[in-house]
Amino acid sequence: MADNTKRKPSPAEFLNQVRAEGRKIVWPTREETVKTAIFVFIMMLILSLFFLGVDSIFGGIVGWLLTLA
Repeated sequence: MADNTKRKPSPAEFLNQVRAEGRKIVWPTREETVKTAIFVFIMMLILSLFFLGVDSIFGGIVGWLLTLA
């Protein structure tokens, strides 16, 4: 059962809470952002080649099965 005794914060109190949470945000450095972008790009290349290979294999199998029909 829901707890109906909780009170809603006033709009000013809500904004203060939002500001307090906003101050806790830690933004990545430029170096971290570049490293992460490079990692994502490399993983994208590896996965795209993997799925190209899988798709080619399945395409070949389906083509071979269709020639049997």
